[in-house]
Amino acid sequence: MNTTAPGNPAALNEFTFRGMLIGVLITLVFTAANVYFGLKAGLTFSTSIPAAVISMAILRALGGATLQENNIVQTVASAAGTLSSIIFVLPGLVIVGWWTGFPFWMSFFICAAGGILGVMYTIPLRRALVTDSDLPYPEGVACAEVLKVGAGEAHDADLEAVETGGAGLKAVLVGSLVSAAFYIVVQTQIFASDVVRYFRWGKAGAASGFDFSLSFALFGIGQLVGPAVGLAMLVGTFIGWGWAVPHFLLLHPATGSAATVAENAWAHYVRFLGAGTIGVAAVWTLGTLVRPVIKGLAAAMASSRVRQSGQGHTLARTEHDIPVRIVGLISLICLVPVAGLLWHFSRISGLGSEALLLALAGVVFVALMGFLVSTVCGYMAGLIGSSNSPLSGIGILVVVVCALLLVLGVSAGVLPGARAALVAFALFITSVVFAVASIANNNLQDLKTGQLVDATPAKQQWALVVGVIAGALVIPPVLDLVNRAFGFLGAPGVNPAHALPAPQAGLIAALAQGVIQHNVDWSAILVGALIGVLVIVLDALLSRVTRRVSLPPLAVGLGIYLPTSSTLMIVVGALVGWWFNRRAEQRPRAEAIKQLGVLLASGLIVGESLLGVVYSFVVVFSGRHAPIALVGASFATASMWLGGLVFAAVVFALYRWVEGLVRA
Repeated sequence: MNTTAPGNPAALNEFTFRGMLIGVLITLVFTAANVYFGLKAGLTFSTSIPAAVISMAILRALGGATLQENNIVQTVASAAGTLSSIIFVLPGLVIVGWWTGFPFWMSFFICAAGGILGVMYTIPLRRALVTDSDLPYPEGVACAEVLKVGAGEAHDADLEAVETGGAGLKAVLVGSLVSAAFYIVVQTQIFASDVVRYFRWGKAGAASGFDFSLSFALFGIGQLVGPAVGLAMLVGTFIGWGWAVPHFLLLHPATGSAATVAENAWAHYVRFLGAGTIGVAAVWTLGTLVRPVIKGLAAAMASSRVRQSGQGHTLARTEHDIPVRIVGLISLICLVPVAGLLWHFSRISGLGSEALLLALAGVVFVALMGFLVSTVCGYMAGLIGSSNSPLSGIGILVVVVCALLLVLGVSAGVLPGARAALVAFALFITSVVFAVASIANNNLQDLKTGQLVDATPAKQQWALVVGVIAGALVIPPVLDLVNRAFGFLGAPGVNPAHALPAPQAGLIAALAQGVIQHNVDWSAILVGALIGVLVIVLDALLSRVTRRVSLPPLAVGLGIYLPTSSTLMIVVGALVGWWFNRRAEQRPRAEAIKQLGVLLASGLIVGESLLGVVYSFVVVFSGRHAPIALVGASFATASMWLGGLVFAAVVFALYRWVEGLVRA
């Protein structure tokens, strides 16, 4: 391993031009994939591991690479997995009919200013939540192991031998090609996109159903989040579809097909249960972090005083953060365009009489709420990983608080017809806070990886700033593309049969409208909050009784309010991943087999997501929603059986193939 003197962070070949260039290129590709996938499934995926594998292959070919240089590449590229989470809020402006597209510069500055602010906010949290914490950081640890393997510094000789032979890159590439090929066949409609069934029973007309999406990307997400989160989401799904949907249909009888009434009950009632559960889980997390956050801030200030006194060389290289005074200066600089954006949006939306108040109060809201959500998101990333981040719940909390403040402080001073503008403003400011939260969720995961590979924190922090800017450049045009190709469910004039679900954006938009227009169903949210409290208590009891079983409250909330088309295949992936790892533990070279399983899952996610973006171009330029369909509706039943059987067979074959890679 390359080492340097503690006080000489510049001596290590770490922050290089070629590394930054490779990282930016990977960021552009993976951000596009994540935007499409998040709008379709309601989840984004962590790009750190596939980025690390790709960068290792490229830098190994170029020669002279270090472990720390590879780490910088994945740090830049990791922004793709989290900044793209802005799609959980920003499309809400289209769904409520305020925007018809995504203005490039406004969207860019929301992402860039908010994202850089997220980097700055997590710097004083590093010691509290990374260095002095026992949080597991599953994805950060996994990424560190991949980097060590590629550099020949793994503690496990089997892992090193496998990666040296190129098996890791092969697993990512094969997974990508297989998922992409399956996606293409699905678009021909020879394979169904999902296995669906809805049913009704009883005289009162109760209904429910399920939707197993035949998505290799969702399956791969399940493998990455693991069995605890997968089972918690299954519990949430049972609460939502086994109890809540039939319950609300009994309270509010409806006519129509089983699918129609079940989906309407979920959309109008059950999602708000999930919102309440997620909100309680987020508040609980925040309350547990007050003491470690204060401790971390004190440590950061102490480090800054040491450096200002000229004794910076006495600090270890791995303790060099961006200095606190620079963090403060950059944070203030980022708040300037935020103020400008809020003032401009107020002026063009008919709220000109309140523009100054909205801009000034909005900046204070972004600054304070941004730091609070950064803390929560950083903690949750350490607990269950970035891929299953608490961003959905955070967005719900932020938009409700923002809308309530607008009702209390501004709505009396605007015309009754301007309430739609207040809804749009609430979504706009929530988007900025969401960008802060998304990067905070990612940055601490990267810093954990850096801690394990002896990286310099300050260089990682600067690298992530570069990744934020790169991601902010690609998000607006990709959002515009998929909006033109498919549209978002619930947006004016969009065909719901072809629209992307964008579940979080739809829910957050509905909450903003409900609070400001005084028609939100608070009873459903309160029942969801009660469910959240019960889940927190149950999880605490499980932690006392056994360390092997847990029930993450956030994951239960996600299971309630995400559609089954998003959750059930994640549960399948989590269970298959658990089964695969158990099989691996009974074989020689177990860690190598398990690591290749992680890389295969990453490839499955990347391949389908990238093809989704490419297919969006085809849809836009062809002017048809199914431009490569080869069969019609009469083939639907056969395609469902055929797609399901082939999907299962391919999963079995892929995991057996991965085991064969290790034996070879």
